[in-house]
Order: sequence, then C-alpha cells, then structure tokens
Amino acid sequence: MIRFNRAISPFSVLSFDLDDTLYDNRPIITAAVQAQHDYLNALPGYRQQGAQFWQQCRELAALKQPELIDDVTQWRKHTLRLVLSELGFKGDEIEHHANMAYQAFADERSNITVSTDVLKLLDKLSQHYRLIAITNGNVEVERFNLKDKFELVLQAGLHGKAKPHTTLFDQAATHLNIKNSELLHIGDSLDSDVQGANNAGCQSVWLNNQAQAYAYKGLADIEITNIHALTHLI
Repeated sequence: MIRFNRAISPFSVLSFDLDDTLYDNRPIITAAVQAQHDYLNALPGYRQQGAQFWQQCRELAALKQPELIDDVTQWRKHTLRLVLSELGFKGDEIEHHANMAYQAFADERSNITVSTDVLKLLDKLSQHYRLIAITNGNVEVERFNLKDKFELVLQAGLHGKAKPHTTLFDQAATHLNIKNSELLHIGDSLDSDVQGANNAGCQSVWLNNQAQAYAYKGLADIEITNIHALTHLI
C-alpha cells in the first residue's frame, strides 16, 4: 500500500532511517543487551542488584547529564560506569570493564544481515536517487552489508541532536548541497522520523508496519505499509 497525503515536490535524495525500517531491530537489540548483561553478570555483585538496577543507573546518568539523551552510545557508556562504580570498582577497573561490556553489546548490535530483497531495492532506487541514512541509533553500518549503500550516514550524538530535532536533516542538505525540500526521508517512527523531517522542511515517508501509538499527530507526505512500496517512486 502507498498513500499520498500531499502533493510531492521534486526530490533528488532518499534518506533512510535504519533500525526497524530496513531490518527488524528487535532481536538485534535483545541479543546485544543480553551480551552486555552476560559480561556484567560475571562480575562480583551484579546479579545481586535486582532487575531495576540497570534502569535506575540509566535514569541517573541522564539526570546528571541530560544531553546524553541525544547520544545513545555515550548514554550507555556513562550508565556502565555508574553501574561499576556502584559495584565498588575504581579508576582503571571501571574503564576496563565498561569498555569490555560495551564491546560485548556493540558486537551484537552490529551483527546484522539485511535481506537480499532490501539490498536489491536500495540498488534499484540508487539508479534514480542519491541514498543516505539518518539514524538515532548506534549501529555501525560499516560492520554489515549496508556499508556500501549510502553516500552519507549521519548518527545522533556523533553528528548532532537526535531526531525529531532538525540538526541531522539540515546537515544532510548542507553536505549534499541541496534544499531541504529535495530530501525525502523514510522511517518507521512518526515521532522521530516524520516529525523531524517535517519540521526540517524535508518531505517524509512513514513506514507504518508496526501497531504502535505515537504522540505526533502530523501527517507524513506519503504512507506505506511495506518498504518495497518505494518502487512506486521510480
């Protein structure tokens, strides 16, 4: 299904969200979190802290440094340091175990294989448009089979504030030397992808393939229920 909610202006760039847009991120995150906790569970005292310990440290990290909300990598690393400090580790021990636990997470976080049909779709679209990625996540694109698909990859934290803030969209337009309106962004989240693109003066496609409630009540320019509906843009 593809539905046009507004007339589309000419565009030359397709911008993709990554997680839950080009692949199902749920099992990936589950495996990454499990790998991190497997490492932490081997440390003295962690198992005894209870189910809410990680979340409490995570919230405390954001309370101390609210800017971490825009950088999920640094937020996780700061949370790990708080966890280790609470467990009684000091100095170099904290840094060592924080790095090891994060690496366990990161290795699984980028253990992704995008389906062949999605890769073929991107190849087909790339014959007509420039392709980029704009993500709030911390996946390392160069570690899996999307590494050669995008002219530009922008990540929240590393390159600016998280969507729906307009920073990443503005940076993309500047880098590519186009008007914001010439960028069409595709993503699964109304709150971050569609709202962010709309606020930045870009055009938006909502991949509505999840039964999820969103706070944002604005309309995407285009709504699809399957990523392969993008072939209608060719």
